[in-house]
Amino acid sequence: MSDAPHVVCARCGGVNRVPASRSAAEARCGRCHEPLFDGQPAELDTAGLERQITRSHLPVLVDFWAPWCGPCKVMAPAYAQAARELEPRIRLVKLDTQAHPEPAARYGIRGIPTMILFRNGRETARTSGAMDARSIVAWVRGAVRD
Repeated sequence: MSDAPHVVCARCGGVNRVPASRSAAEARCGRCHEPLFDGQPAELDTAGLERQITRSHLPVLVDFWAPWCGPCKVMAPAYAQAARELEPRIRLVKLDTQAHPEPAARYGIRGIPTMILFRNGRETARTSGAMDARSIVAWVRGAVRD
């Protein structure tokens, strides 16, 4: 990875280089000028998910969920809290499997909520079931160290 890793904007999909000398937490997208990180998981569609996974140099944590899923609704505030703790070192995103079933099928999602951690375009860790924020953060930090 170069001195300026690529960070994909969750709003417009623009690929940005953020030099290590600059705070990623304060960086703005060169295309849409919105903050690259806002402490909230980004809701993505299929194309946005693929762009995050394949173009970002950051690890990307994906929460596969659905609006009818009770455990998913329970975990949503914890996932948002985890985003505030893990960003800007980890990108946290959400994909509604009901609205976007193709990625769920491609990644073999059998139950929700399921979280998958991607690094350099590949799946590196997976867990299923609702978790609290502390458990999400601990799981991600453990998986990133591996």
